[in-house]
Amino acid sequence: MIVWISFVALIILFLALDLGVFNKTPHIISSREAGIWTGVWVTLSFAFSGVVNWLYSTNYIANPTGIKPAVATIKYITGYLIELSLSIDNIFIIAVIFASFKIPQKYQHRVLFWGILGAVIFRGLMIFFGVILINKFSWMTYLFGGFLLFTAFKMLFKKEEEEFDPKKSLVYRIIGKVIPITSHTDKEHFFTKIDNINYATPLFVALLVIEVMDMLFALDSVPAILAITSDPFLVFSSNIFAILGLRSMYFFLANMIEKFSYLEYSLIAILSFVGIKMLVVHFYKFPEWISLSFIAMSLLIGIIVSLKLDKTE
Repeated sequence: MIVWISFVALIILFLALDLGVFNKTPHIISSREAGIWTGVWVTLSFAFSGVVNWLYSTNYIANPTGIKPAVATIKYITGYLIELSLSIDNIFIIAVIFASFKIPQKYQHRVLFWGILGAVIFRGLMIFFGVILINKFSWMTYLFGGFLLFTAFKMLFKKEEEEFDPKKSLVYRIIGKVIPITSHTDKEHFFTKIDNINYATPLFVALLVIEVMDMLFALDSVPAILAITSDPFLVFSSNIFAILGLRSMYFFLANMIEKFSYLEYSLIAILSFVGIKMLVVHFYKFPEWISLSFIAMSLLIGIIVSLKLDKTE
């Protein structure tokens, strides 16, 4: 319990420093600044694998399944890479939402901060109940595995659809019925008063739409990580570190996300692999190094192919 409390306290400290110190004054985050913070978060995330190894070596963390320290470390890194790779589509959707509601660049970080805080809470609940279901009902692995394969199949054969329009979404219509919406921003405020009536600003609407979209993405990412391990601490820590780095990664990749168009096939391969892994888990267990190698190679190949083909087009 001490480890869990310490980890949650660490997350709160990171978030408090982020909004209260480093981004106290709203400003446009440059690609250079975003690149530096992306590097910081990735470094911290991989460095935490050393903490994971230490925790499972010293038995400071509950380990009911008897996972060895080296295996726990690999599972953490694998889970982190899965969540990181599945966040790429999320980055694209966030860019569309900001553009649709015309959110000024210097206020986008504030929206993402509160959006990711909500995502941390929601992911925690999903992981908690997901672990309980898998540990109590072994057949749930087949359900999750089939769902991931279905998702991969749908991504592979999807047709050209109409572009996502946040203003036509169900959440936007529901907000409009609960509170009036204004199309004008009021600095970094989520609400503003016009003629003594409270209105939701575009920042608040964008925040709620981002939260709902993250819930939908979590339906893929959480089962995918549960395919690697059902250890709650490994699932939660790897997921949360990937989410915390999503803000800086958004500002770093948002303007060039289209250059990685072939990375979607990497995501399809990863979802297919973890789906198959869940379906055959009671008959054959893939060595941890195979899972990590496959996911890492899929991402690397997708990036290299995208960059090379982008130059030739």
